[in-house]
Amino acid sequence: MGRTAYRDVSYGYWVTDTGSLEALSPDESSAGSVGGAPGSRHERPERPERPERPERPERSVVIAGLIGGLLGGAALGVLWWQLAPRATVAIRPDGARTQGFQPEEFLAADVSFAALGLVAGVILTVALATMRRQHLIGVLLAGLLASAIGTLAMWQVGTRLGSVDIEGLVATTSEELVVDGPLEVTMPGVFLVWAVASASVVVVLAVGDWIASRAAGSNPVE
Repeated sequence: MGRTAYRDVSYGYWVTDTGSLEALSPDESSAGSVGGAPGSRHERPERPERPERPERPERSVVIAGLIGGLLGGAALGVLWWQLAPRATVAIRPDGARTQGFQPEEFLAADVSFAALGLVAGVILTVALATMRRQHLIGVLLAGLLASAIGTLAMWQVGTRLGSVDIEGLVATTSEELVVDGPLEVTMPGVFLVWAVASASVVVVLAVGDWIASRAAGSNPVE
């Protein structure tokens, strides 16, 4: 009696022409399990693992933070000089004084400085984290160094561009003259905004990694 071409290796039998079952020989069963015979059942091929992106050394992240902080701070200093309002000053031969009480002008200059530092701290720290995601301590160090040099660069560039020689104008004027006052930071706390933003981004990333690891530990893959 001939055999039909239908067989099931996992159960170890042939289906004959009459519809009855006939056990496979050991050689046939082993050959079918390897997958050499036609009609055998194959396991699903494993998906190739995606190669991990190599991380950059910590020194390169710190250098990138210093360069990014310096260039970004200088650019933001120009932007702060363009955006921040300034109080008006009355120049007279006997001296100079602010025209009236103008707290909103000084407050607006401080708020704009803080807002620019906040945006710079978040963007630059996220960029540094993509370079060395698994080592957030290095990212924090690079972010804090970048915040220090970036804040200093932004303050220096903005105040120099917005400086006004009040004493020179007083010495040379013979009548009252109204000019925009110098661009200054009146609240020292705004110098810390960039650093606080960088540290906050690292904390959020660390908490997110901790939550993800806890979730993966509570739901192991079978």
